[in-house]
Amino acid sequence: MGISDSLKKGTIELLILKILTLNDMYGYQMCQEIENRSGERVTVLEGSLYPILYRLVERGFVTDRQELVGKRRFRIYYHITELGVQRGRELLDEYNQLNEEIKLIMKSVEEEKQ
Repeated sequence: MGISDSLKKGTIELLILKILTLNDMYGYQMCQEIENRSGERVTVLEGSLYPILYRLVERGFVTDRQELVGKRRFRIYYHITELGVQRGRELLDEYNQLNEEIKLIMKSVEEEKQ
């Protein structure tokens, strides 16, 4: 059973910001990096990735630059800013806090059932 799409969509921004702390990357490369690091359990489609990337650029969390690949083709690389690193930390804290709250609820329900 895979992770639901709605849950994945809520964490893509966090994953992008974390992955970009490794290196500047282009979109497809980020998708592959996430998939590889998850043991191929998390797949981010480029169609889901790019709207989030555009929003991150708009908000100043990420910058983009074009590089020529071959004679005519450009590839857009994304770079995390210091503001993006800070945003990633905030999102990770929120994620961890929510995870702990869910665990508490689950534990409470299980204990009540016994």
